[in-house]
Amino acid sequence: MRYRLTFIAGLALGYVIGTRAGRERYEQLKKSARQFAQNPAVRNTAESAAQSGRDLAGKAYHAVSEKVGEKVPAPVADRLRSLRDRGQNGEDDWGTSNT
Repeated sequence: MRYRLTFIAGLALGYVIGTRAGRERYEQLKKSARQFAQNPAVRNTAESAAQSGRDLAGKAYHAVSEKVGEKVPAPVADRLRSLRDRGQNGEDDWGTSNT
């Protein structure tokens, strides 16, 4: 109950502070967030991190598949295989590329 009350108090405080800041400050924050996201250095870093994540996921997949072997049901193995094959063409569902 104490945590719920703390959450509600924080929510109310955030609402009051947010309404005092107003629409103008909100637009300022939105503009600076958009500029940050469109920065080429940020985009390259995000794409590098995504590629590293895909590489690590592939390594983990191979390590687990070696240990699990034939214990995985066929439908699950087929689904994993299709997901792995789809990710190898350099594109993913998030619209990032390997540039």
